[in-house]
Amino acid sequence: MSRPIAVRGRLALLLSPLLLGLSFTLAPAPPAHAAHTQDGHGHGSRLAAESADTYWTPQRMRAARPAATRKATGAPRPATAATPPSHPFDGLPQVGTFFWTDGNNTGRFCGGTVVRSPHRDLVVSAAHCLRSPDPKRHLSFVPQYHDGLKPHGIYPIERIYLDQRYYDLGTNAGARWDYAVVRLGAREDGAEVEEVTGGFDLLPYPGYDHGNVRLIGYPGNKDTTHPKPLDCTSSTHRYTSTDPAAPGHFLEIACAGYIGGTSGGPFLVRDFTGYALVGVIGGYHTGGDFPDVSYSSYFTLDTLALYLHAVHGDPPATPRRNASSH
Repeated sequence: MSRPIAVRGRLALLLSPLLLGLSFTLAPAPPAHAAHTQDGHGHGSRLAAESADTYWTPQRMRAARPAATRKATGAPRPATAATPPSHPFDGLPQVGTFFWTDGNNTGRFCGGTVVRSPHRDLVVSAAHCLRSPDPKRHLSFVPQYHDGLKPHGIYPIERIYLDQRYYDLGTNAGARWDYAVVRLGAREDGAEVEEVTGGFDLLPYPGYDHGNVRLIGYPGNKDTTHPKPLDCTSSTHRYTSTDPAAPGHFLEIACAGYIGGTSGGPFLVRDFTGYALVGVIGGYHTGGDFPDVSYSSYFTLDTLALYLHAVHGDPPATPRRNASSH
């Protein structure tokens, strides 16, 4: 017999501060030479932040296109109730956008969320945004991006952590591991991102059924983007894939208008410290085939392990030659 949803939810919320405490306990102190390398607050990191700030002008940020777009592959599943609406807003300080230029010098973007960590420098996003071996020049993170603005500055990227299975299996067979943890450098004045914006708890095993989930995403397609992120409150439940090419169990949420570009956006639930991150738009069919239904991979100990690798500064996984290209 399964436990009541409310009990599962309370236990999950209790886990979050315990796991964060574990990460603080296990996290090593920064190496003595960190100030003299690009990893940390050193001169190289400040130069990278200055370069990113110079490159990402309001015009370039507005012109960027989504890293991934959704493509309908069949008839949508019948809705059981009216789909909750979304609305544009100026965003949250902890939620922002990654920007980079690809091999064709086209600006790209994908969402991300600052999570609490010992070194205050981690953001969680969708792995499918960052998996491609295509060059990612000027890769940076802008918290609370909206209307071409950088209200909390811009942060260069130091390391990207994806699960090795996502590299090996690809976006469909590896859909259960469609999340990434990204380690940021400090901004120009040496401040870490979480020091500036605050962060949300990362919550593994959150349960599937939640009555009030906040979904935030930055919409866009190949022809246009929108100046502000979307916000929606809806409920989630468990979706078991019917596609043998993309197996697994996923969080599913109905929110209107979440087109391509919203990938990496957070699923947020209330916890003791404000919000906890329980998912990111991605997973099943890289987030879904239709704009009114979105998905997330289910956060497990695999997610926590990836987070701890980023906290410790371990070498990230990398693509292997025989890895799937899909």
